[in-house]
Amino acid sequence: MLAAHDLTIADVGAWAAHPGGPKVLEAFARALDLPDGALDASWRSLAKVGNLSSAAVLHVLAELMDTQPAAGTHGLLFALGPGVTAELVLLRWADGADSEASGPAEIGTAA
Repeated sequence: MLAAHDLTIADVGAWAAHPGGPKVLEAFARALDLPDGALDASWRSLAKVGNLSSAAVLHVLAELMDTQPAAGTHGLLFALGPGVTAELVLLRWADGADSEASGPAEIGTAA
Protein backbone atom coordinates (compact mmCIF):
# COMPACT_ATOMS: atom_id res chain seq x y z
CA MET A 1 0.00 0.00 0.00
CA LEU A 2 2.78 2.43 0.85
CA ALA A 3 4.64 1.69 -2.37
CA ALA A 4 1.49 2.46 -4.38
CA HIS A 5 1.75 6.01 -3.00
CA ASP A 6 5.55 6.25 -3.41
CA LEU A 7 6.08 5.96 0.36
CA THR A 8 8.13 3.70 2.62
CA ILE A 9 7.84 2.80 6.29
CA ALA A 10 10.33 5.59 7.02
CA ASP A 11 7.85 8.12 5.55
CA VAL A 12 5.16 7.26 8.11
CA GLY A 13 5.22 9.44 11.20
CA ALA A 14 2.00 8.34 12.90
CA TRP A 15 1.01 4.71 13.50
CA ALA A 16 -2.50 3.67 14.54
CA ALA A 17 -2.28 -0.08 15.06
CA HIS A 18 -5.07 -2.32 16.29
CA PRO A 19 -4.16 -3.09 19.91
CA GLY A 20 -5.17 -6.75 19.67
CA GLY A 21 -2.87 -7.76 22.50
CA PRO A 22 0.82 -7.72 23.36
CA LYS A 23 1.70 -10.44 20.86
CA VAL A 24 -0.12 -8.58 18.06
CA LEU A 25 1.64 -5.28 18.77
CA GLU A 26 5.01 -6.98 19.12
CA ALA A 27 4.46 -8.79 15.80
CA PHE A 28 3.49 -5.53 14.06
CA ALA A 29 6.59 -3.75 15.37
CA ARG A 30 8.90 -6.63 14.47
CA ALA A 31 7.45 -7.30 11.00
CA LEU A 32 7.55 -3.62 10.04
CA ASP A 33 10.86 -2.95 11.82
CA LEU A 34 9.27 0.07 13.51
CA PRO A 35 11.32 2.49 15.59
CA ASP A 36 10.95 2.43 19.37
CA GLY A 37 7.83 4.30 20.45
CA ALA A 38 6.03 4.05 17.10
CA LEU A 39 3.18 2.04 18.64
CA ASP A 40 3.03 3.87 21.99
CA ALA A 41 -0.52 5.10 21.36
CA SER A 42 -1.62 1.52 20.66
CA TRP A 43 0.03 0.25 23.84
CA ARG A 44 -1.69 3.00 25.88
CA SER A 45 -5.04 2.11 24.33
CA LEU A 46 -4.53 -1.57 25.13
CA ALA A 47 -3.77 -0.68 28.76
CA LYS A 48 -6.72 1.71 29.04
CA VAL A 49 -9.58 -0.05 27.20
CA GLY A 50 -8.19 -3.44 26.18
CA ASN A 51 -8.87 -5.17 22.89
CA LEU A 52 -12.22 -4.01 21.52
CA SER A 53 -11.79 -6.01 18.32
CA SER A 54 -10.73 -4.07 15.22
CA ALA A 55 -12.73 -1.02 16.36
CA ALA A 56 -10.13 -0.43 19.09
CA VAL A 57 -7.95 1.21 16.45
CA LEU A 58 -10.37 4.16 16.48
CA HIS A 59 -9.34 4.87 20.10
CA VAL A 60 -5.73 4.95 18.94
CA LEU A 61 -6.61 7.29 16.06
CA ALA A 62 -8.42 9.63 18.47
CA GLU A 63 -5.29 9.88 20.62
CA LEU A 64 -3.14 10.58 17.57
CA MET A 65 -5.55 13.31 16.50
CA ASP A 66 -5.25 14.87 19.97
CA THR A 67 -1.47 15.00 19.63
CA GLN A 68 -1.79 16.82 16.29
CA PRO A 69 1.10 15.51 14.19
CA ALA A 70 2.61 18.18 11.95
CA ALA A 71 0.81 19.07 8.75
CA GLY A 72 1.87 16.75 5.96
CA THR A 73 2.69 13.84 8.31
CA HIS A 74 1.69 10.51 6.84
CA GLY A 75 -0.05 7.99 9.07
CA LEU A 76 -1.02 4.38 8.66
CA LEU A 77 -4.05 2.94 10.43
CA PHE A 78 -4.25 -0.84 10.40
CA ALA A 79 -6.47 -3.34 12.14
CA LEU A 80 -7.18 -7.04 12.14
CA GLY A 81 -10.67 -8.50 12.05
CA PRO A 82 -12.19 -11.95 12.23
CA GLY A 83 -10.48 -14.68 10.29
CA VAL A 84 -7.81 -13.23 8.05
CA THR A 85 -9.32 -9.76 7.63
CA ALA A 86 -6.98 -6.77 7.59
CA GLU A 87 -7.98 -3.14 7.21
CA LEU A 88 -5.49 -0.47 6.14
CA VAL A 89 -5.98 3.28 5.80
CA LEU A 90 -3.24 5.63 4.65
CA LEU A 91 -3.61 9.10 6.14
CA ARG A 92 -1.95 12.48 5.79
CA TRP A 93 -2.41 15.21 8.37
CA ALA A 94 -3.84 18.31 6.76
CA ASP A 95 -3.13 21.93 7.49
CA GLY A 96 -5.57 24.81 7.32
CA ALA A 97 -5.03 25.22 3.57
CA ASP A 98 -5.94 21.56 2.92
CA SER A 99 -9.04 21.29 5.09
CA GLU A 100 -11.36 23.31 7.31
CA ALA A 101 -10.73 20.82 10.12
CA SER A 102 -7.31 19.90 11.36
CA GLY A 103 -6.67 16.20 11.41
CA PRO A 104 -5.94 13.35 9.05
CA ALA A 105 -7.35 13.05 5.57
CA GLU A 106 -7.71 9.63 3.98
CA ILE A 107 -5.40 9.01 1.03
CA GLY A 108 -6.09 5.35 0.33
CA THR A 109 -7.56 2.19 1.78
CA ALA A 110 -7.06 -1.52 1.38
CA ALA A 111 -8.82 -4.52 2.83
